[in-house]
Amino acid sequence: MASLRDIQSKINSTKKTKQITKAMQMVSASKLTRAEQNAKAFVPYSEKMQEVVSQIAASGDATHPMLQTRAVKKTGYLVITADRGLAGGYNNNVIREVYRTIQHQHASTDEYTVIAAGRFGRDFFKKNNLPIAKEIIGLPDQPDFADIKQIASEAVEMFLEEEIDELVLFYNHFNSAISQEVTSQKLLPLTDITPESGRSVQSMYEFEPDAEGILKVLLPQYAESLIYGALLDAKASEHAARMTAMRAATDNANERIDDLTLTFNRARQAAITQEISEIVGGAAALQS
Repeated sequence: MASLRDIQSKINSTKKTKQITKAMQMVSASKLTRAEQNAKAFVPYSEKMQEVVSQIAASGDATHPMLQTRAVKKTGYLVITADRGLAGGYNNNVIREVYRTIQHQHASTDEYTVIAAGRFGRDFFKKNNLPIAKEIIGLPDQPDFADIKQIASEAVEMFLEEEIDELVLFYNHFNSAISQEVTSQKLLPLTDITPESGRSVQSMYEFEPDAEGILKVLLPQYAESLIYGALLDAKASEHAARMTAMRAATDNANERIDDLTLTFNRARQAAITQEISEIVGGAAALQS
């Protein structure tokens, strides 16, 4: 059995770890609240943009390459992960799903490329020699559109320049503080831009100068906004996953402390009993 000093040292060490995980849990909870608000606040803008674009596209007065499906010779995968760990399966779940999709659908690296947003994904793809066309790391916990503007614009430009024939988005969708779901979304071409069921569109728009000119400006902005919306969603999921992981770590630390304390008390009781036995035995020897 370990000595009392060793057991006490383990208890102190576990208490310090618990303080760290508890603090990280509280920080993540605070970040989650703001990230969830950011994601929800972006929804009205996204829905209005979708409404306008869908009406212009449905008018039939204009066409645009982003609305047209073509033969897929090369697929682009935009993968959103975190820059840091300690978030449970947040990063691994997305990476595993992307890797499974690539292995199932592609026989050669010439058939796909990756746009990595986040250090975990970037490092995994580099380690496994997967082609990376673009990357961005160091995104803030509460990103603005300016933080993602360049890589989003470059991803859309890759499609317009026919470097890729479709763009697929992978990220963790935020369901709740304890539930995040890996989601894949075909971002380009924009084959489904009709409003969601239950949201009928009654507004009518007049186009100036013309529908084609407006689509040329709006469609890239709309695609970029979808990427930004997914990033906000993924950030909320990241903070929720880290908060849950740190809560579990704190609970485990509490259990560990309780077990060690019980072991310490038993060891101390055994030591006291041994000392009493030795004293009684010594007294008996002196009386004999």
